[in-house]
Amino acid sequence: MAKKYHVIVVGAGSTGTATAHDLALRGFDVTVIERGEIASGTTGRNHCLLHSGGRYAVTDHEGAVECIDENRVLRKIMPASLELNDGLFVAVDESDLAFKNTFLEGCAQCGIPARDIPVKRALEIEPYLNPKILAAVQIPDGVFDPYRFCLSFLATAKKNGARILPYHEVTGLLMSGQAVSGVKVRDYRTGKEYEIGGDLVVNATGPWAGHIAAFANVDVPVVPTAGVMVAVSKRLNQMVVNRLNKPHDGDIVVPQRMTSIVGTSSWKIDDANAIKIPQEHVDMMIDYGEKLIPALRQNPIRGVMVVARPLIGKKVADEREVSRTFEAFDHTHDGVDNFVTISGGKTTTARAMAEATTNIVCQKLGVSAECRTREVVLESYRNYYNN
Repeated sequence: MAKKYHVIVVGAGSTGTATAHDLALRGFDVTVIERGEIASGTTGRNHCLLHSGGRYAVTDHEGAVECIDENRVLRKIMPASLELNDGLFVAVDESDLAFKNTFLEGCAQCGIPARDIPVKRALEIEPYLNPKILAAVQIPDGVFDPYRFCLSFLATAKKNGARILPYHEVTGLLMSGQAVSGVKVRDYRTGKEYEIGGDLVVNATGPWAGHIAAFANVDVPVVPTAGVMVAVSKRLNQMVVNRLNKPHDGDIVVPQRMTSIVGTSSWKIDDANAIKIPQEHVDMMIDYGEKLIPALRQNPIRGVMVVARPLIGKKVADEREVSRTFEAFDHTHDGVDNFVTISGGKTTTARAMAEATTNIVCQKLGVSAECRTREVVLESYRNYYNN
């Protein structure tokens, strides 16, 4: 490009780090700002699930297609950071069994590989499964470590010149007329407050997107919802285990290293910084989770976590009705230029979210540069500390 534009990315979760990688790969000067440690927000407290899309195949076609497409891409670009262990959707009652054909049809429509396997085979693969299951369907789910996931993107972005500023909080936006021209930040390690100028700011702060957008007096339709997850101190399943039905509370158990994580509940919140964990939600995770894997109850709880999801859409009675798709907002339509917000989606779709965001940045700044993040293999997460 004739001029090397400086783009500031606010947020170092999966979306922000993937966006920094895409921007740097296309030749932009990039600064990433994160108020905590890398992946310390929503990304660091998610289910660690590499989605096949099966979870949304019946209820959210768009979100499911995005997931399976990005599942395939991530397998190519970050193979060392993924555990490609597949997943099972299992029927524990007649209602689940009746849902099986609907599920298989939904997967077929979304292009998700799904195959019905004998119950006997499922129990051989996963001996801790409820022995009374009535059916099992295998799909290409997987598992990742959220911290390493983000560091892989950042290691590659740093190799291409990006600067990463953790423990820096954005306290305001700099304005030049009706255009954003940078950010005001506070360095928590030194207490210093200062300004960073830029040609464009990307707001990739997930459920906090509304807080950052408010500095420019614009609104984004983010519906923050919380969910409780419970980890027990033993890895009881090697594959991801899902309930063969529409998404519901406590209907998935994800293996992560030497633990099993059961989740999740869902309710609306007002403040993503202060979410109280209801004990009844913790109890509910074990109650529902043991229907899939009875041994969950016999193993001590290692940790309980809650996270805010940045769902896109209008507020509804049931948050599970909100699509898990994503959207990039060019705030020129709100009367504010050089300011873009990206929100919604899943960690699995972070690369696609970054591509959509960077396409808008290129269009706004008059830069012609093709996206290459589908093909470029990421650096090892270990190289984040070496670059």
